[in-house]
Amino acid sequence: MPFINTKTNMKISKEKEIAIKTRFGQAISLIPGKSENWLMVGFEPETPLYFRGSDSEKIAFVDVSVYGRLSKSVCDKLTSEITKILRDELEIEQVYIKYGEVEIWGFNGSNF
Repeated sequence: MPFINTKTNMKISKEKEIAIKTRFGQAISLIPGKSENWLMVGFEPETPLYFRGSDSEKIAFVDVSVYGRLSKSVCDKLTSEITKILRDELEIEQVYIKYGEVEIWGFNGSNF
């Protein structure tokens, strides 16, 4: 199960949330064996974020958690796509992405 959580200092309309969620659903297939069927997406808009001591830039921090292993080449492709999505939809200037490989993921009372 992948989870993509986006924190940004910007307001996100419901329309933009849906557009981003849909595009993330397509992008997650860049990871072999992953699809929108198990993707969870979260948004934390209007979060105080500072970069270089200032909160004046449009900025996003994206946390991508994936059950299993990730290759550098897959992360490179996904980073490019996530950045493009957020720039297209929100005109965000700075996009930072963190990847986490999860060995154990709990779901409905048991673990994968």
